[in-house]
Amino acid sequence: MTQSYLSPFKSKLPNSAISIFSRMSLLAQQQQAINLSQGFPDFDIDPKLISLVTHYMQKGFNQYAPMQGTIELRKVIADKYKQYYNLHVDQNEEITITAGGTEGLYSTIAALIHPGDEVITFEPAYDSYSPSVQSFGGKVVPIELLASDFAIDWNVVRSKITDRTKLIIINNPNNPTGRILSQQDILALEKIVEETGIYVLSDEVYEHLVFDGKKHISVLESDILRQKSFVVASFGKVLHATGWKLGYVVTNPMLTAEFRKIHQFNVFSVNTPIQFAIADYLSDISYYDSLAPLFQQKRDYLIEGIKSTPLQILPCEGTYFLLVDYSNITHSEELAYAEKLTQEKKVATIPISAFYTSGLNQNLLRICFAKKEETIRKALQNLQQM
Repeated sequence: MTQSYLSPFKSKLPNSAISIFSRMSLLAQQQQAINLSQGFPDFDIDPKLISLVTHYMQKGFNQYAPMQGTIELRKVIADKYKQYYNLHVDQNEEITITAGGTEGLYSTIAALIHPGDEVITFEPAYDSYSPSVQSFGGKVVPIELLASDFAIDWNVVRSKITDRTKLIIINNPNNPTGRILSQQDILALEKIVEETGIYVLSDEVYEHLVFDGKKHISVLESDILRQKSFVVASFGKVLHATGWKLGYVVTNPMLTAEFRKIHQFNVFSVNTPIQFAIADYLSDISYYDSLAPLFQQKRDYLIEGIKSTPLQILPCEGTYFLLVDYSNITHSEELAYAEKLTQEKKVATIPISAFYTSGLNQNLLRICFAKKEETIRKALQNLQQM
């Protein structure tokens, strides 16, 4: 027998398993349930955008794009920041096109985190943050935010800062809570960064999905935060095309140079014809104005229907997710109740406990309303039988 000198494989992410989104979507498929769990639209992309992709493919735009992204798309992004935030963002030195928001998050963390560095996150948190930090030897320091307001106690944040704290990750508007940061929150974060030099990773993929006349505040609007922050954004959320996996990162020139060192060896560049098509499509910058009314109408339709169920509705200021409290029905653990709802009422949701390291149970479920009215109506009919 040949002796093996290979040591056992040591996983970098020993505790990571199939995501809750894949798990609930699979259960929805098995149960032929209406899938309001995973965050993707079930309505069609604008045919005009599809035609533009076809146009650029047929014109031969099918080879590698520049590593940093096409200049046409980066210019459109710069124009957006000028129009909506009155900010000058340099299209050459401050914008990099990425393979979706998640690659932007991962490459940012890769550029910043060394073994032993600590990263503060706010939970409930998007599930890619912690594994990305851990894969580079970083330590995640989660701060639990609690229903119903999920407010940040910035004194608690200060108490968690050590000489190893390298990064704070925020998600604004927040998935899964649907809450947005206030000006007071931004000022508190600004003060911490000014005093400590800690970096900020701001996940702003839902920036244009803010409701009821409220305003999204980007960290780029703060002179102090802009010098220490990376902003991640996504075209999938605004163009209803999550499968295209196209996003971008905005940061200052020095940090952009460091980010691109990682990005170029991660994916190098991303889908060429789609970059040209999106640049063409979003040259009409008024498109962004249509997004909040579209999704607010869907949110309001869902809320009105849920009122005739035992579920309690939590405030939703942005994103395309709504939280509901089922404690009037049962105090079963969230995953168990989400599975039961999928099996018995044929509506798949996401348990909020999955967004906490501790698995905290607050009797909450997340519902995605980025769906056709017909889909939402059918789901409501099922839920109203509770």
